[in-house]
Amino acid sequence: MATEAGNRPVRIWDPLVRLTHWGVAIAVLLNGLVIDEHALAHIWIGYVALGLLALRVMWGFVGTAPARFSAFPPSLSAALGHIGDLMTGRHRRHDSHNPLGALMVYALWGSLALVSVTGVMMESSPFPAASDARVEQYETREEDEHDDEGEEILEEVHEVFANLLLLLAALHVGGVILESRLSGVNLARQMVTGLRETPRSRRE
Repeated sequence: MATEAGNRPVRIWDPLVRLTHWGVAIAVLLNGLVIDEHALAHIWIGYVALGLLALRVMWGFVGTAPARFSAFPPSLSAALGHIGDLMTGRHRRHDSHNPLGALMVYALWGSLALVSVTGVMMESSPFPAASDARVEQYETREEDEHDDEGEEILEEVHEVFANLLLLLAALHVGGVILESRLSGVNLARQMVTGLRETPRSRRE
């Protein structure tokens, strides 16, 4: 395996970071593109995603150094500087998310939180036994206009941020692919192995 300037590969992402990253990615993919929105599985996968997000946020305060929020503060100027570095072929080592990735992380987490919270608020029971039955109940029971309007707003917000989340996820994947090509560092593999890689141009 390649080394950095004669040093051994450094472990940057701990198991909890990788577990929450890939777990949330799978949950978003399933609920956004595979599972019917009225299916019971859709609800439970949403709870799993929310739990993983909560775990990752907690880890951002007490976790390993690269996982902490202090290691990747949101900064637009730093993100623009990072883009400039990539375009000019410069590679700077980051001990956590790079500045551009940090902005995407916060955008993804914020969208996921809003999708999850509005999804929970739309449920009549926090732990439904059958989603389809619930939907039928909603469609047949009489509700006053105020409740209907409130539910419609919740559904609209939920749908908007669900679509935004999918868009951001697609941009995230595209950005990872592009940066991996420009920098010579396979960022996806880095999130799988947890090891910080060396740019191809610096390998022996």
